[in-house]
Amino acid sequence: MLKSTLYTLLFLTVFGLTACEVADAPENEAPATADETPEPEKAEYAMVIHGGAGTILKENMTPEKEQEYTETLNAALDAGEAVLKQGGSAADAVVATIMIMENSPLFNAGKGAVFTHEGRNEMDASFMEGATLNAGAVGGVTNLKNPILAARSVMEDSPHVLLTGKGAEQFAADQGLEVVDPKYFYTERRWESLQKALEEEKESMSEVYRNPDYKYGTVGCVALDKAGNIVAGTSTGGMTNKRWNRIGDSPIIGAGTYANNNTCGVSCTGHGEFFIRYAVAYDLSAMMEYKGMGIQEAADMIVNKKLVDAGGSGGFVALDKYGNIAMPFNTPGMYRGYAKPGERVVKIYEE
Repeated sequence: MLKSTLYTLLFLTVFGLTACEVADAPENEAPATADETPEPEKAEYAMVIHGGAGTILKENMTPEKEQEYTETLNAALDAGEAVLKQGGSAADAVVATIMIMENSPLFNAGKGAVFTHEGRNEMDASFMEGATLNAGAVGGVTNLKNPILAARSVMEDSPHVLLTGKGAEQFAADQGLEVVDPKYFYTERRWESLQKALEEEKESMSEVYRNPDYKYGTVGCVALDKAGNIVAGTSTGGMTNKRWNRIGDSPIIGAGTYANNNTCGVSCTGHGEFFIRYAVAYDLSAMMEYKGMGIQEAADMIVNKKLVDAGGSGGFVALDKYGNIAMPFNTPGMYRGYAKPGERVVKIYEE
């Protein structure tokens, strides 16, 4: 008994407590903890899109052409938002949105795809869902009207992630997707761009892609549905005057496209070789997951610091699990926009 009393007095002396303070303390009081950060408010749904980054300057755009781009971007947002409003899946919303842009000659995807050095249209696309981390992609396809549908089908109907060339085309045909004559993709605007690139190539043998705008293009969409699922998709015609069946970042999961319900969804546009080397799409998710960064802070660091320091140009659109939007780019412009309940933004130039 004496020993127990001595231990008690020693404890009180060391910790500077009095017997009264000990007696007055509530018996079941839990240890003090740091204040918990309240959970951010989550948007009912959200979606963000891009139609490519590059040298997009107001002085080079006619009012009529600017209106055409704005109307098509809004039509793409309308298509996806209609799905999300009705409680549809983010996957269906992404496909509906990207198909609008693939079917427009304005963007470097589908109907508006650029030409390769040999005068062909070779298209790439990818699709990823954040709930399961499942993904699908196609590369170098020449006769699929909507490559984004093929990318989704690779994810859902095959055991693979990436199919290319004739095999990808055969797989898509076997799934009943629409196959068209390659002539469908011909547009005078893109053909003239190829001719210009070929002339420049003759004049400057040291640099095949001297004009930076030959590296840009692509369309993409990321959507968050009412169930909390994030899906991302990207589609592109690639690089003007590209050779040797070159494939960029767009069909590479983690480089041009990424989605994870726990962090974010991303769709990229720009000089694809840099986006591949720096795993840009996944880098955003990793910075949020491992460093606890917010989406805007992480996005700005990647696009305006990491890529710039490396000599890479372009941008991406992204959203997090709460519906927060990021649309960073380091080029003079990027066709972009987003939609949330009661909120709609469409932009083209740097602002």
